[in-house]
Formats: sequence, C-alpha cells, structure tokens
Amino acid sequence: MSLVESARAAESANAFDRIPIIDLGSLSGTDPEAKKALGDAIRDACMNVGFFYGSKVIVSNHGIPEGVIEKALSRSKEYFSLPLEEKMELDIRKTPNFKGYNPVLSSNNDPANRGDLHEGFEFGWEELQAKANDEKRANDGVMAGANVWPKNPSGFREDVLSYYHAAVQLGKTLFPLFAVALDLPETYFDDKTRNSAAIMRVLHYPPQTGTVDDRIIGIGAHTEFCFTILWQEPGIQALQVLNKQNEWIDAPPIPGTLVVNLGDQFARWTNDVFKSTVHRAINRSGVRRYSIPLFFGTDYDVRLEPIPSCVSAERPPKYEVVTAGDYVKERLAAAYGHQY
Repeated sequence: MSLVESARAAESANAFDRIPIIDLGSLSGTDPEAKKALGDAIRDACMNVGFFYGSKVIVSNHGIPEGVIEKALSRSKEYFSLPLEEKMELDIRKTPNFKGYNPVLSSNNDPANRGDLHEGFEFGWEELQAKANDEKRANDGVMAGANVWPKNPSGFREDVLSYYHAAVQLGKTLFPLFAVALDLPETYFDDKTRNSAAIMRVLHYPPQTGTVDDRIIGIGAHTEFCFTILWQEPGIQALQVLNKQNEWIDAPPIPGTLVVNLGDQFARWTNDVFKSTVHRAINRSGVRRYSIPLFFGTDYDVRLEPIPSCVSAERPPKYEVVTAGDYVKERLAAAYGHQY
C-alpha cells in the first residue's frame, strides 16, 4: 500500500482515544528487522495520531540520563522563583531571534484566547564550551543570533544546556526512523539536518485556580512548527491532544517516557500524510507544573517541499513552499505578537 493510500485509510479510521507508547530501547541498534518494526510503529502513530510516547529513552546509558533531567529541572525551578523584574531583564521581545524570558500571558498560541498562562525561558544551539565561531549558529539564517543567559541561578546555563544536548542527540536518532516510516532511505534527511534547528524552552505553569476562564489556559490550542521531544513533570496532568471527533484526549506524564509529537514541517513535507495534531495544556492540578520541550527540525535554509511519494493526482500539494527558517520565525512572531 502506497503512502497516499495508507493516509487515506488512516483518515477514514476511527478517532484515536489514547496516545500510543513505542519502545525506543533498540533505537541505536543495527538489526534491520527491529528497525523496520520500529519504523512501522512510528508510521502508524504519525499517520493516525501525530503523537507517541517514547519509552526506554530515560536511562543512564542510552537516551537522556535521569540525572541530567533532574539538574535541568532544579535550575529551572530556581530561575522561575526569581523576582519578575530580574527575569524581565532578558525579555524575549527585546531580541530579534526569540531568545530569553517570556512572562505569564506574554504569548497567545490560540488567537481565540486571551493569553497563555505560563512563563518560559527559550534558547537555541550553543556548545557547552562556548566557541567564538560556531558553525551551527552561523547557519541559522533569519534565526541567527546568540543566546542570552541570566546571571542567576548559578549553573543555570550549564545544566539546561546539558539536557539540551542530550535531547538533540535523541532527536538526531529519530530522523532515520521517520525516513524508514516514510519508505525512504535512512539517510534521506541527513543533508537537511546538518545544522538542525533546535529550540528549547523550560516552562513553568502556575496552577490555574479560582474562576475558570476557558480563554486563558496554560497554553492554547496549537500545532508545533517542528517535531517536539517533551519531558513532563510526573504526576501532573495538563497536556491534551485533539482527535478528529474534536475530543480532547489526555496525555498524562508516564514515568520513563518522553512525548514525541510531529509539527507543521512534517505535515508540509508529507503533504499531511503525517499529522501535525492540535494540542493544548491546562494546569488545574492546584500545584505548579514544569515541562521542557525541545522543538527539533531541519536546517533553517531547507525548503519545505512535499516528498514525491506523498503527492498524487488525487492528493495534490496542499502548501506553498517556504524555507524552514522563515516559517519558524513567522510562527514565533505570531505567538509573541513580535514585530520584526
């Protein structure tokens, strides 16, 4: 069955009622049959849901070590506990490349809402040992520019960047599997991801208490621009995913997993064969919630053209062709009401 035929079958299937869990423990293995089975599982999830839990990726010798996550979380909690005026010294709206701090209600991902009830700190590629000439940053095109870092807390830069680099390495191992899932050579995305766009945010969601205002939630309904690797704080339900019957399906944190969801880059590449699914977060737990998403994509100069096997006479191209960098910058500008 061709990709287009598979997509047609997925579109006529029943709406999903849960987020699938995929064992990524053999991610770095060389067994072709195991890799094909893993690619098939990812293909099914990407066509039918656009989300999956990746299990066995938070361990000491593969994926992202638990200790690295714990340090990044600890420094993030310290940072968000600082006085607002200190955090606002690095207001994200002061930078042309969307790096720095965004306060509560400063972004609005759903135009029908009145703001996102979270605060965050955003940064991109940077070596742990800073370089004067960094090839990856030099190739960021319209998103080029250095990160900004707070003076406090001590160790913030080092600890969140350590998690960033571990998550980036995980992201790089997923692209060959996405290629396998699309019946492409494993190397298909190699020349498009030499300097992959990789933006990370550490996020704090205050508890939403008192009178419920459905136009102000943790983060409004939206899709991502890249694919996302998300760590969620255990024990706190907030993330919800919209199925095709317009039902919100909970995606609670599951110990030992990361959530992977596709974004608009894959939707454009695959002509909607792979889904970029609407989702939101609402923290009505009564306690603070923290999460760490990595938005991972292509080099910023890559043109988001449809893969030929995802186009047919019955399924013509749906999107205009744009570069990844221009698309990312446009999406971020819309979210933050940023002029440039």
